[in-house]
Amino acid sequence: MKWVKQSVGYWCEDIQKLRCLGKGICAAIMDTGVSGHPDLRGRIVDFKDFTGGPSVRRDDSGHGTHVAGILAGDGRVSGGVYGGMAPEAELLIGKVLDRDGNGNVENVLNGIAWILENRKKSRVRIVNISVGTQPELAQEQKQRFLAAVEELWDKGLVVVVSAGNYGPGEGTVAVPGNSRKVITVGVPDTEIRSASRGKSNVNYSGRGPTGACVVKPDVFAPGTGIISCNARYGYPGEHPYIMKTGTSMAAPVVSGAIACLLSKYPDMTNVEVKLKLRDSCVKSPGTGAGWGLLNVEKLLEA
Repeated sequence: MKWVKQSVGYWCEDIQKLRCLGKGICAAIMDTGVSGHPDLRGRIVDFKDFTGGPSVRRDDSGHGTHVAGILAGDGRVSGGVYGGMAPEAELLIGKVLDRDGNGNVENVLNGIAWILENRKKSRVRIVNISVGTQPELAQEQKQRFLAAVEELWDKGLVVVVSAGNYGPGEGTVAVPGNSRKVITVGVPDTEIRSASRGKSNVNYSGRGPTGACVVKPDVFAPGTGIISCNARYGYPGEHPYIMKTGTSMAAPVVSGAIACLLSKYPDMTNVEVKLKLRDSCVKSPGTGAGWGLLNVEKLLEA
């Protein structure tokens, strides 16, 4: 995979070269919502707010818009410099988190039920969940969340979730990233250069094994210092793009790559997608816990 570093964001040349841009594929995102950013214009097929706010498309946090931009932004404001992984994919957006990025299990379960109800009408193939439970959440609530997410998988959807940022100790992967069914995405150890500190190693990604001794994360992708859509673009003084860090940023990198894969091979099942992803990953430093690092070129090979 040819990652070209632009500032501290990333762009994958292989997707552009192969012209597998996610056309005809819809990905559902459960997050803090989405703004009217130009890079996503015309490709939001539906939006619903489960947090009790007004039923208008919005993102009062910015997290969801950033995730959406990584997955499917077309980069028009930047002339393509900060485009996403699948710039022709469509999006179904469920707002399940508030402006502080907080939510409750009921909101998420309602969002999952909505996706299941609309999956055929909106042609949803992928569900991106950059949402994880906090360690102190009651076990019963964790199990409800996990069961609902696995139902998405059982219905044939490709479910991609973040590993959470509670790592790197053992057993720190967040629910629902502990599911043996879904695709859990982590961030490899990242070396950051600082003018004041020189080199420093950033290592925060949740790790397995899970309580059922499942190795996690499954796949690793860039998540540190990712530049994507700024939900506040249009307000005075706001730049169109903003930098964020976390496994929340790595998950839509993988979801977008899968959207490109499905646009090339639309008949693949979610199990076939998972196996193809596993077989195309490459081992690299900091990815020893799972299959390895996402490799888009190998993923899209026949």
